[in-house]
Amino acid sequence: MLPPYADIRHLHLIGICGTAMGALAVLLKERGFRVTGSDSAVYPPMSEVLRDHGIHVASAFSSDNITPRPDLVVIGNALSRGNEEVEAVLERRIPFVSLPEALREFFIRGSISIVVTGTHGKTTTSSLLAWVLDFAGLQPGFMIGGVPANFGVGARTGSGRFFVSEGDEYDTAFFDKRSKFLHYLPDIVIVNNIEFDHADIFGDIGEIELSFRRLLNIVPRNGLVAANRDDPRVVRLTEHTWPPKVMFSLSGDADWHARNVRDTASGATFDLIGPSGQITCELPLFGRHNVSNALAVAAVCAHVGVSLEQIRDGMRSFKGVRRRLEKLYDAQDIVLYDDFAHHPTAITETLRGVRAAHPGSRVWAIFEPRSNTTVRRFFQTELADALACGDVVRLGAVHRNDRIPESERLDIARLVSDLRERGADAESLPDVSRLCEEITSTARAGDVIVVMSNGGFGGLTGLLRDALEKRFGASESAT
Repeated sequence: MLPPYADIRHLHLIGICGTAMGALAVLLKERGFRVTGSDSAVYPPMSEVLRDHGIHVASAFSSDNITPRPDLVVIGNALSRGNEEVEAVLERRIPFVSLPEALREFFIRGSISIVVTGTHGKTTTSSLLAWVLDFAGLQPGFMIGGVPANFGVGARTGSGRFFVSEGDEYDTAFFDKRSKFLHYLPDIVIVNNIEFDHADIFGDIGEIELSFRRLLNIVPRNGLVAANRDDPRVVRLTEHTWPPKVMFSLSGDADWHARNVRDTASGATFDLIGPSGQITCELPLFGRHNVSNALAVAAVCAHVGVSLEQIRDGMRSFKGVRRRLEKLYDAQDIVLYDDFAHHPTAITETLRGVRAAHPGSRVWAIFEPRSNTTVRRFFQTELADALACGDVVRLGAVHRNDRIPESERLDIARLVSDLRERGADAESLPDVSRLCEEITSTARAGDVIVVMSNGGFGGLTGLLRDALEKRFGASESAT
């Protein structure tokens, strides 16, 4: 039985360095709780954020980490039975909850809850939405699985009526297999796109659609669903909803749509057209997929009373999100980006956006197969199609490949062969030091290097940045 929430003073988070868990830790700290945590993989940016907020993190799981006894333990969804710290929590009968439960009870309940969902673009859309609302003076709270540059943190309690959550369809915890977003008491939901992912918990696309359907079934009649008309699955899923619905699209067949989309050296410009009028926007993000994200933001912001002028000015002043095409180095006409892309669709859109921003450049696509889906053969062909959008492709090691039967594991040799057939200069270099040396020694003026991973990639981006600075000089305009 849980203690009354009013009596809780000390919370301990197991798996605290996950992006969402780290964001929750910051929220709890801001609310005045004593917060501690533990993890086995402590790396930036979350390790830096936690340190800057004075949150102590134990760098290994141990039963000693819950002595003295906390009032409540939050167990991250990466943890499972057999973990020493989890087992100690169960044995000592310490009250525990999942991350979504804690977020709901401490922060969402009592707010107008805006949940941003979709296979791709959740972090960017959530960050842009939170910033435009804040720019308009609405002071939202938010919890985002990344670090928006405008705020410097992935979470904030906020003092306004709204709370923005990145709504992940992944399961909640080892003791609760429902999708996380089902806990967030949604009043307004954005559905950006729906594709197959998370092969470790979903058997097929039908199971994913079922989770989204369950989410839409708990949006109240006085709420709102903002849906992407350009995605057939989203259209079908939202065809019949209890709450009002607003559609957005890159074409003209929607309530909110874009015209005259133009790529620029710093992002994109487009004419934003909606029921309340038309205005030209400048978005400092690359790619048409980010224009689509911006349309979703505009639809929701207009619904809650933000003017077109505030939407335009908020978008123009958006500074992006760490690890979402974050520029780490720029000198001697060589640019290094760090990106979270790990699904074939996201990889394709990322590389196309880079090409549009850097026409004529040689594009390096450096990819670490790390997600539970890309380490398997589900996207064997799709990954080749996506990565072939780069000129030079280098593949890191398949993450934890010893845990995947060879018959199910991504076939790296075949992927390299398929990429070469598609015209790419492709090679597998599983050793991070060797990979860094090869990129640095062969990079030349005009190259754009994009490192893509949903994990740490062995610290490759930091090693590359240091090596490029040593060879070509200090970065001129990295952000």
